[in-house]
Amino acid sequence: MSQDLNPMIWPVTARRVNGEMSIGNIRVSDLADEFGTPSFVLDEADFQARAGSWAKALQEAFGPNAGTAYYAAKSFISTQIARWIDEAGLGLDVCTDGELAVAIAVNFPAKKIELHGNNKSESEIASAIDYRVGVIVIDSLQEIDRVARIAHEKSIIQGVLLRLNPGVDADTHEAISTGHEDVKFGFSIASGAAWDAVLSVKKHESLELKGLHAHIGSQIFTPAAFELSASRLISILAKYRDEFGVELAELDLGGGYAIAYLDSDRPSSAEEVLSVVAKRVKAECEKALLRLPRVSIEPGRVIVGPSMVTIYEVGTTKEVSLADGSDRWYVSVDGGMSDNIRPALYGAEYSIALANRSSSAPVRNSRVVGKHCETGDIIIREVQLPSDIVPGDLLVVPATGAYGRSMASNYNHMVRPPVICVLNGKARSIIRRETHRDLLALEIEEEPRNIGKGGSR
Repeated sequence: MSQDLNPMIWPVTARRVNGEMSIGNIRVSDLADEFGTPSFVLDEADFQARAGSWAKALQEAFGPNAGTAYYAAKSFISTQIARWIDEAGLGLDVCTDGELAVAIAVNFPAKKIELHGNNKSESEIASAIDYRVGVIVIDSLQEIDRVARIAHEKSIIQGVLLRLNPGVDADTHEAISTGHEDVKFGFSIASGAAWDAVLSVKKHESLELKGLHAHIGSQIFTPAAFELSASRLISILAKYRDEFGVELAELDLGGGYAIAYLDSDRPSSAEEVLSVVAKRVKAECEKALLRLPRVSIEPGRVIVGPSMVTIYEVGTTKEVSLADGSDRWYVSVDGGMSDNIRPALYGAEYSIALANRSSSAPVRNSRVVGKHCETGDIIIREVQLPSDIVPGDLLVVPATGAYGRSMASNYNHMVRPPVICVLNGKARSIIRRETHRDLLALEIEEEPRNIGKGGSR
């Protein structure tokens, strides 16, 4: 296992000093001593630099037609993250009333919020309209009527985008590919459902159709799929102009930009991908005799993913003999699928490093596993680790900012880890570690009661 820290994978301040890893100019062992393990550690300098670079790249690519870079809250959100996003000039993409509640808690500018989701509840829609969010991204015909009715009841004209399905099969895992036809998201362009949705929105005086939206998937390494998606959306913009004599002003091309998890990963930079997409958008609009719309994007993982790492402590090691005569060394840590479900969910791969010391020991075929009662509780399926790893050593997994904490669970009644922010030698919790008291606080004792009209009174 290389002792070098690949800057494509690790946060910008990650270093090795005398063999020991530090982040934010703080030794990992000191972080573990102070905050315990497992812990998520967020490099504030890295996060803010990435947020700023995507806002800047969008502006440079589209100039005066640059829309909003909406940070995808689903990747990871907290009140502190929301404040940083606002300070960086980004908007916020929320999918639930919980994510919206975080934005409201910090008075995030309403006009810079968009509400997503394929099955928004009436209460979520009402909360978004009450807060005066900039746009609601509509995902079904029923939702068109629902948003229109609630907006009408509140005497509001609500800005909306239509989420279209461009029929683009992005080169990524099936579980995170969302732009092909057989998915729950969006209105299909190929089937005509997209145009039916346009006509449906136009019937409602309480809705203002501002533009079109598409999101084709996650962890996409090259701009080609984004280019194709943009072309197909622009064809609908042209049809709208031809039908109604006016042009829609906004085009949201979604997110899904890849990050590096392994040394072999080669993701595009913000400047690379957006310059290519901008060239295609401008060419397609010129060809269709359309004015260039305001173009927005939705980066999430690409901002927070590389900014965060997870610290684990080794608890046990075990040698297992395999049927082919080889052996595998199992290294068990004090977390697992409750703080990172992605390997079990869709085979996500990660890097890992021994962090509390250097090692010159020979490496051996290893599997890093968690402590949950599941055979599939595997953090890294196959990796070469130093053969002298012992209980008490610290292992660090990079690029866990998305979607480690946001997908974390209490499986096996594990408490969820804290999120520790580090900057210039100082550290603080921005989300504390849960406690057993937190888990037990949900337990209640109440008397049984009759429910419904059939019960006796």
